[in-house]
Amino acid sequence: MAHASALIASDISGYLKQQQAKSLLRFITCGSVDDGKSTLIGRLLFESKLLFADQLAALEADSRKVGTRGGEIDYALLLDGLAAEREQGITIDVAYRYFSTERRKFIVADTPGHEQYTRNMITGASTADLAIVLIDARKGVLVQTRRHSVLLSLIGVRHIVLAINKMDLVDYAEAVYERIATEYRAFASRIGLHEITAMPISGVQGDNITCKSKHTPWYDGPSLMHHLETVSIDEDRLQQQPLRFPVQWVNRPHLDFRGFAGTVASGMVHQGQRVRVLPSGRESKVARIVTADGDLPLAVAQQSVTLTLADELDVSRGDMICACESPPEVSDQFEATLAWMSDQPLLRGRSYLMKIGSKTVTATVLPLKYKINVNTLERLAAETLELNEIGVAELELDRPIAFDPYDQNRDTGGFILIDRFSHQTVGAGMLRFSLRRAANIHWQALEVHKSARRALNGHGSAVIWLTGLSGAGKSTIANLLEKRLHAAGKRTYLLDGDNIRHGLNKDLGFAPADRVENIRRIAEVARLMVDAGTIVIAAFISPFRAERQMARELMADGEFIEVFIDTPLELAEERDPKGLYAKARRGELRNFTGIDAPYEPPTNAEVHITTADVPPEEAVARIHQQLLTLGLLDPPPAAKA
Repeated sequence: MAHASALIASDISGYLKQQQAKSLLRFITCGSVDDGKSTLIGRLLFESKLLFADQLAALEADSRKVGTRGGEIDYALLLDGLAAEREQGITIDVAYRYFSTERRKFIVADTPGHEQYTRNMITGASTADLAIVLIDARKGVLVQTRRHSVLLSLIGVRHIVLAINKMDLVDYAEAVYERIATEYRAFASRIGLHEITAMPISGVQGDNITCKSKHTPWYDGPSLMHHLETVSIDEDRLQQQPLRFPVQWVNRPHLDFRGFAGTVASGMVHQGQRVRVLPSGRESKVARIVTADGDLPLAVAQQSVTLTLADELDVSRGDMICACESPPEVSDQFEATLAWMSDQPLLRGRSYLMKIGSKTVTATVLPLKYKINVNTLERLAAETLELNEIGVAELELDRPIAFDPYDQNRDTGGFILIDRFSHQTVGAGMLRFSLRRAANIHWQALEVHKSARRALNGHGSAVIWLTGLSGAGKSTIANLLEKRLHAAGKRTYLLDGDNIRHGLNKDLGFAPADRVENIRRIAEVARLMVDAGTIVIAAFISPFRAERQMARELMADGEFIEVFIDTPLELAEERDPKGLYAKARRGELRNFTGIDAPYEPPTNAEVHITTADVPPEEAVARIHQQLLTLGLLDPPPAAKA
């Protein structure tokens, strides 16, 4: 609820305007398990008189029923809303609460302390201006305290309140407080946290929460509420930065109006200002700053407006309007810090959807450079990231984007990674800098292009991608298909899984990360061959849909023909020409598809062949018919003319 005000009853419009004028502080509570995060926020709401009578009655009833304080008021129950949280007395999900005082509005996120819920803590911290790090005075600085502090540093939370809690349980001893504060400040300085405000508190007793406590006469700092009301927030800093305006929506209600809606991420924009649109680089002037309440002469950071430009420029959702004199960088290759939030591991070479601001692009994870031990800050060599792990990797995008390093602007440097099939958020990241090679490597313009090579060959080019279990018959069908096409005078090349691993991919094994990289390399080779005007036949198990989709997207429309060689596992094992299934069953061969590694069958293949009842010759005939239907075996139009 909002802070009680006499204006609510007498002048609701005036009250709403008053609230709108207040600054907003977003903060989180974090720390180790049972350090008192939920209790602190509950006490903060209670002491600030921010609860309704029915909320207080429900709190008293819940405290008697499921509380952890022997029938006394358990303030943590105001935040612990899930049944599992109340049963276990812990926080699992992120709980948000809104409240206000006479000076400021607040949104507080109560984040879980358990390591297994670290991803939830990252979610809560991603928008925070300040973090309250709680430490149990009896236990001191713990592993999870350090872990959360490292995450706060990585995420870029600048203001830290070190709340040394449960001081009542150590008789408000100044020596205990000083020892913990000194130890934490030493650790914080190593990870780049410098704005630390330490204070002794008791969430249960209310000491130093809304006013100074008589139990800590030796403490001369502010109360927690006073500090929250007066601390400088990012809005002030953002307004001093260069203009960044990510376009969220192109507003075209009628033929005479074309505006670009969004929120000013940083800086300010004024009517008549010369601006640049990225990544195109075109420039214009701001004609109008439009809002629902009328035009404005000026808009500042965190303000939502619609801009119109003096010139007709091609501006789309995800583009960025910025100051001409200090534009952001534009690149398609970066070094980034990644916090992994999925049960499925991060795999090198796999492509994900990357959402940065209002723009969505495809990002491929290049070699993972290292992962970070958040307890010791040690950099560890790694091939992948598991749930809750943090690492540094290189990313390659399918198109350039405008960005700022995350430590300069969180809105234009922070992103999430999304699984392309489940559409679940699997990771959060922070762009650190663009790679030098992104600016130094460019596509070389060539005089002879794909259509000319196709005309010379007298037919189209495409990749015919055969996928299925080992022993399904892919190589047999691929070999017969190439023989038929070759006999007809078509230029072909067969890429076979085993043959590729003798050379190009001989450095790769069969772990999931290696399988992803195996297909990525093959897809890139196939793309070059299609560009050369060749009909490419690729026969690979290629067990993951994501990598087959990645290969498809490398090609132009109509150039990727997926053929599902569908064979029951039992039949594939009966055939077992290489004896691989038998070895896998005996445990001699690890990560074997169909036995201890998954195969994800296609959901919409162009050709579906069940080899249990279709002989290889008929399978070839079906694929050949598909090529005829698509016109790939006919001379290109230019050649016909």
